[in-house]
Amino acid sequence: MLFRRRQQLPMWKKILGWLWPRSGLTRAGQYLWHRIARLPGTPHSIAAGVASGAAVSFTPFLGLHFLMGFAVAWVVRGNMLASAIGTAVGNPWTFPFIFALTGQVGGLILGDSVVSEIPSWNWDALLSDPVTYLSAFLPIVFPLLVGGVPVAIVVWLLFYFSFKGLLTGYHAARLNRRQAKKSQ
Repeated sequence: MLFRRRQQLPMWKKILGWLWPRSGLTRAGQYLWHRIARLPGTPHSIAAGVASGAAVSFTPFLGLHFLMGFAVAWVVRGNMLASAIGTAVGNPWTFPFIFALTGQVGGLILGDSVVSEIPSWNWDALLSDPVTYLSAFLPIVFPLLVGGVPVAIVVWLLFYFSFKGLLTGYHAARLNRRQAKKSQ
């Protein structure tokens, strides 16, 4: 390999690198911003894509976020790659907060508490009869979905308008820099 390490990292350092970036969260955030800002397309398409990915992160369908993000981005004429990047809003660090928020909103809309219905985790029950045990968690999905829809709409609007403004300014400044460099 061309860029392989001479001394391979131990497994625990590789896992730690996935959980916490070695260069820090600020540098990772700056990298993500530059990846988004330099995507091809209009500020509308990029902002709609990021907003679509961020919005679907507030649904309880964890394995389908990319596909749902692509579908929503396609409907609103958003950038598909920006949608995939936007799904990074939902990650292992933020999912507990997302589910707590959508559960509370779903409980307010439906008029009951979701927290009282969560069964306790039991490895023996999961291994002996997984279908019955996992079906006990299904009543939680509906309140999370009901609470996730209005939260996702608000998140989509917040992300769309903030990213559209930021991207419009970024593209204008980048165009001015290019023109100034060209005139020299």
